[in-house]
Amino acid sequence: MEKTEWYLGGPNSVVLCVDRIGEGQPEGRFYHAYAQEGTSFANMEEAIFRLEGLYDSLNFPHPTTNDRTFQKQGGHTESRKERTRVMKDEELLSRHGDLGTFIIRVQHRQNSSWQGRITWMEKNKTLYFRSIWEMIKLVASALDTVSGQEDGVPEQSWQDGKGT
Repeated sequence: MEKTEWYLGGPNSVVLCVDRIGEGQPEGRFYHAYAQEGTSFANMEEAIFRLEGLYDSLNFPHPTTNDRTFQKQGGHTESRKERTRVMKDEELLSRHGDLGTFIIRVQHRQNSSWQGRITWMEKNKTLYFRSIWEMIKLVASALDTVSGQEDGVPEQSWQDGKGT
């Protein structure tokens, strides 16, 4: 298979490896250039929160809105430190999940969500996503295709491999 879509393209790109479906949720790990070990997740919510933490620590892509919280604001400001790459792109791209592997390239963090591209490595297909929710649905539809499950998530989004 020619790997034309296999590239990272930015300091915040990650390789998301899904190993199993546990209690209806993808489980696995993701890799980025700033740690040798993968970051584990037990569901997509946990993966999203951990990825958001990575993007905040990198301050890239820069969010256009501030976090909203029920907790008091002020007093505590987290300093951003310069991160050093410890893993080369080739090494990152060699990581794979048992059920599916996705390269996630978040290009913008606007409207309290993410916009970017996702590549399904096993099919060498890349699509654009306009929100975190859309990205989650793309991952779910790819995993449904692999596992043969039918739970109402439309699969056509990966059919032509072209982003919207």
